[in-house]
Amino acid sequence: MNSTIQARLDESSQKALARLVRQLGWSPSKVVREGLRLLAACHLGSGGRRKIIGQGKFASGIPDLASNKEHLKDFGR
Repeated sequence: MNSTIQARLDESSQKALARLVRQLGWSPSKVVREGLRLLAACHLGSGGRRKIIGQGKFASGIPDLASNKEHLKDFGR
């Protein structure tokens, strides 16, 4: 699916885009596509469900530590 969009950029956004194009050696379109991909990954995740940051990153020995609310009972008290 190829599509074209137009966007009005304020001065700081124009400078940021130019800086990224220069630093990364990418086209402006690639910078915008990558920015959209990162933003979608941060806000949409997989299927739109929110994820717990760091889930699955550490080995605690408790397989459901991040997803079972019982483990959080009295947490922070």
